[in-house]
Amino acid sequence: MKNYHAPDEKGFFGEHGGLYVAETLIPALQELADAYKAAKNAPSFWEEFHRDLKHYVGRPSPVYHAARLSEHLGGAQIWLKREDLNHTGAHKVNNTIGQALLARRMGKKRVIAETGAGQHGVASATVAARFGMTCDVYMGADDIQRQMPNVFRMKLLGANVVSVDSGSRTLKDAMNEAMREWVARVDDTFYIIGTAAGPAPYPEMVRDFQCVIGNEAKAQMQEAIGRQPDVAVACVGGGSNAIGLFHPYIGEENVRLVGVEAGGLGVDTPDHAAPITSKAPIGVLHGFRSYLMQDENGQVLGTHSVSAGLDYPGIGPEHSHLADIGRVEYHAANDDAALEAFDLLCRFEGIIPALESSHAVAWAVANAPKMGKDQVILVNLSGRGDKDINTVAKLKGIEL
Repeated sequence: MKNYHAPDEKGFFGEHGGLYVAETLIPALQELADAYKAAKNAPSFWEEFHRDLKHYVGRPSPVYHAARLSEHLGGAQIWLKREDLNHTGAHKVNNTIGQALLARRMGKKRVIAETGAGQHGVASATVAARFGMTCDVYMGADDIQRQMPNVFRMKLLGANVVSVDSGSRTLKDAMNEAMREWVARVDDTFYIIGTAAGPAPYPEMVRDFQCVIGNEAKAQMQEAIGRQPDVAVACVGGGSNAIGLFHPYIGEENVRLVGVEAGGLGVDTPDHAAPITSKAPIGVLHGFRSYLMQDENGQVLGTHSVSAGLDYPGIGPEHSHLADIGRVEYHAANDDAALEAFDLLCRFEGIIPALESSHAVAWAVANAPKMGKDQVILVNLSGRGDKDINTVAKLKGIEL
């Protein structure tokens, strides 16, 4: 894997990815691809990007030894990459800073975004305020109900939150509406996609902005323990936090990479969001080709996860490719395991994790006891759980 390179010039990661959009969007995506190629080769672009990450976002985010949780579980030592400590409370802002800088470079005055858990919506509203742009965020009506604190945060930041009542009323439908809006106003609007999915060049672009996670982690773990972890773990919906951690580690063949999908009520039921783990067929959604939960007629299936941000029937194309070539292994954690991990991290470390991140913690909780005490698991704690307390309280039968 030392020579790993993807995507190709057509935006494909193996047989996944590409550009499957309405003809009216092709010029906009070509304009974006050209602008990103130019920005990628401009040192001044990256200098401003890293300056904002340092002084506005608060990077680098630390790595933290969850010593009490590790002792409680026995076995491997669990370390956390603390993306929850970023401004806005998650990894999402790494990407929105990068895309907002690109939008400004392209002369766009308006940004739109989709959001599920609300973190990408908050991060998009944040950078819109930071750079003086107008912002509309598309969000499924069901997700609005379960992520009301983030909805209010977006409005405080000056964004207009557009409720999407079609389909499953979750992330998939929010992305559908955002793409329709982009087609209608492509001249003045920049679409900030929140995950490492969508039509080319988004999967590559989002990955590149999120690689700050893995690049920092490699330097920090070397300093903290004198080597790299045995396993690096991240939750996967569309997959931006995971690819940001994994990509810098692809060439580190001694580091096992594990992506954790949303198992919902179980991958043997219809109520999950785990396309790779459930061996879903390849399909096309939101402009890209990848593993996709669908029926025998190619109709996209409904999904379920306790975490709004993982409630998505597809997965970023680079993840599908990395599964195909065997560099990353993908598993699923169900709702109950994620909630148990959420409680354990609260109780033993004083950290309230996002329910998305709790899926990655759940893998560590299940597997650390099977490993030696001299082994190390690095978990990407992609976001904090303030946004999820209403959901957790409701599941526990508690009135807030």
